[in-house]
Amino acid sequence: MKHGALAFRKGFRVGIGNDRSQCAVMVLAPGSAEGYSQNRHRGADQWLVVVAGSGVAVINDRTVELRSGVCVLIERGDRHSIENTGRSLLKTVSVYVPPAYDKNGDELPRGRK
Repeated sequence: MKHGALAFRKGFRVGIGNDRSQCAVMVLAPGSAEGYSQNRHRGADQWLVVVAGSGVAVINDRTVELRSGVCVLIERGDRHSIENTGRSLLKTVSVYVPPAYDKNGDELPRGRK
């Protein structure tokens, strides 16, 4: 078993994980965004859960409204971006299956752990 506390500070941080999955926290300030039209995880599905705040996710040119409690599956290969359109911090937790990042937050090549 692994466990740990998630730190909701601005930016992106990889949390705990194993060879099969990992979690990460992302906190965006109002008006900021992560990702772009060609951003994609080639080797991992991403389950994104909004903990607090509001915004939009653009996934393969489709817009999804984000608010507390919303869960979105971003499948491997989906182009996506996340934007904070609200007035407070947008706080999210993502689970990647399999892991998508190394411990420093750098994306892993497809099929690597």
